[in-house]
Amino acid sequence: MISFRLDPRSGVSTYLQLVQQVKQSLRLGLLEPGDQLPTVKEVVAQLAINPNTVLKAYRELEREGLVSGRPGLGTFVERGLAGPDIGRHPALRRDLAKWLAAAERAGLDGDSVLALFNDTFREFRAEGVA
Repeated sequence: MISFRLDPRSGVSTYLQLVQQVKQSLRLGLLEPGDQLPTVKEVVAQLAINPNTVLKAYRELEREGLVSGRPGLGTFVERGLAGPDIGRHPALRRDLAKWLAAAERAGLDGDSVLALFNDTFREFRAEGVA
């Protein structure tokens, strides 16, 4: 089961952080069709947030066809996200771990690493390489 975490410094709304974490778990194969998401009550207790925030996130995921609510039972994953299985790329994961170690040796903190990655990724996409 997924365990949500919030980053209040991210600038991303709480409900979108929940949506993004579910999508990331689907991409990584940590969540699969048939899996149950934590109940609204469980998420509220874990994160100390408003139940409407969790409901909004789950409604967004439902609107996208990724989950469905079953009255009295909970919210369940309906489908995964298209694309190659990320878990089947151990060489890429090793290369990324080496890059992260180099970034750490260069003195970059987590926020700086993410900023550098996101900026480089945007440039890469803008150049039409991928």
